[in-house]
Amino acid sequence: MASAVQRIVVQASAQDKKSIVAKAKKLDIPMSELMRRGAFAYQSGEADAALGALADAAKAAAERAGAAIDGALDFIEASNRRIAAMEARHASGKVA
Repeated sequence: MASAVQRIVVQASAQDKKSIVAKAKKLDIPMSELMRRGAFAYQSGEADAALGALADAAKAAAERAGAAIDGALDFIEASNRRIAAMEARHASGKVA
């Protein structure tokens, strides 16, 4: 069963029309198919802004995680130094 067909008129400059026709020929698809695909693929600047905000949040989370790891490594290093000092005192017989 054939589906209903509706016509949509799109105004474009002569140069834009030439570019659109050339692109459709290059892709070997009808111009109407190219226009439909372009319309469905279009995303507004809001989507870009949302992705930017998400990227900023991910970067901030990675920076916090990196700082937490650095803090943990500093704590472990200090702990290892204390343990080494205690072991050295114990080995020398000067247990306090």
